[in-house]
Amino acid sequence: MYFSTTDVTFMNKSSRLNGNEAGGEEALVGNVNKLTVSPPGYSGAPRKGHLVFDACFESGNLGRVDYISEFEFDLFIRPDTCNPRFRVWFNFTVENVRETQRVIFNVVNFSKTKSLYRDGMSPVVKSTSRPKWQRLPAKNVYYYRCPDHRRNYVMSFAFCFDREDDVYQLAYCYPYTYSRLQHYLAGLERRKLPYLQREQLGLSVQQRHLDLLTITNCDQLSPEREKKLVILTARVHPGESPASFVCQGLIDFLVSQHPVAQILRDYVIFKIVPMLNPDGVYLGNYRCSLMGFDLNRHWQDPSPWAHPTLHAVKQLIIQMSQDPSVSLEFYIDVHAHSTMLNGFMYGNVFEDEERVQRQAVFPRLLCNNAADFSFSNTSFNRDVVKAGTGRRFLGGLLDDTSYCYTLEVSFYSYMTPASAAPVAYTEETYMKLGMNVARTFLDYYKLNNLLTDNTPSHVRSCEAPSQAGGDVADKETERSQNVKH
Repeated sequence: MYFSTTDVTFMNKSSRLNGNEAGGEEALVGNVNKLTVSPPGYSGAPRKGHLVFDACFESGNLGRVDYISEFEFDLFIRPDTCNPRFRVWFNFTVENVRETQRVIFNVVNFSKTKSLYRDGMSPVVKSTSRPKWQRLPAKNVYYYRCPDHRRNYVMSFAFCFDREDDVYQLAYCYPYTYSRLQHYLAGLERRKLPYLQREQLGLSVQQRHLDLLTITNCDQLSPEREKKLVILTARVHPGESPASFVCQGLIDFLVSQHPVAQILRDYVIFKIVPMLNPDGVYLGNYRCSLMGFDLNRHWQDPSPWAHPTLHAVKQLIIQMSQDPSVSLEFYIDVHAHSTMLNGFMYGNVFEDEERVQRQAVFPRLLCNNAADFSFSNTSFNRDVVKAGTGRRFLGGLLDDTSYCYTLEVSFYSYMTPASAAPVAYTEETYMKLGMNVARTFLDYYKLNNLLTDNTPSHVRSCEAPSQAGGDVADKETERSQNVKH
């Protein structure tokens, strides 16, 4: 296996010169483009083993590479466009390798302090002859504060290249690109499903599509029968790629012929925006849009010029909330979390105790349906710093029959009552969580009696919930330091 444990020892970094830090990570404004990294002073044609790095592709991110020795390289994440604060996502390729070449890669300029890399998470890798993403062994990965890099946090990992002709790709987590979404949505359209409508809700600053899917059985729409409306968005933070897998899992289930999906389409309208920040995703940003805005802090007054995708989604939600033919009951914004395990939710705090209890119903039901969803991690707060988020703003805008949640899923893994150790998420298990979110609406709306098959009921009990109020806000702040959704 090309990611087997190596015996490479981490190099002494005292040889690094202060000049290596000249300009700092703030000076990184573009990705490396087929950059050949040769030993200092070498001027001939590149030899096999002189690594060639590239991140000039969709969702790519690598701003700089420093040669430390033939065994060791410092890698610098390119900050989000127009915003040097965020340096987390990386995604790059390496080629011109030598068979059995062993290296240490040090990602030296993370902007976060806390990270799941301390808890066993590892980068993902694939190569041209092995195109399925896999995680590196956790024992090859080290996350620590480094005095040689302004005391930034560094993630170092050992790697052994095993096939000379392969191009290797390494990333922070499984990428899900804008083009992949467009290909997926085009495939759905070709199926000409009568209960699926795709429309362009708007365009991004760089003129990429803001897609809106509506999934419902139109034959069941009538003025006499009010339909429930669920709105779901994902990828407002572009580096949180697990959110796209969760979203696709939910869509795949809702358009399927599963009996539960058929019933849901009869009783519920689902409106889904799979990629709220397409420019940020395309550019390989972690948190921001092209212009450097964290869109999930601008719900209160989004600009049609600076935040066009957010503005369009907000207008849709306001329009739907005023439509007397539908009852807007859920807004769910899907994210990924960089310091916690499992799936879990954030909700709002209300003065009305009955509304507080009603808000807890959906996460409780989801806990019964999804072994990787944690109700004990789910919390409700009114943290001031979250006031501009979709969950907080829409929770105050919509009436007391509507519930707004942030659905978080770990970048790394989940624990279940039956697991002795964390189970690493895969693309498939992220999608399964999305499927279970969809199934939970059947339980929430008490439509189980319409099932004609013998679908087994879920009997696994939830963990104890968090209590609403100030303590929860404190806990969420502690858990979410530097990871605000």
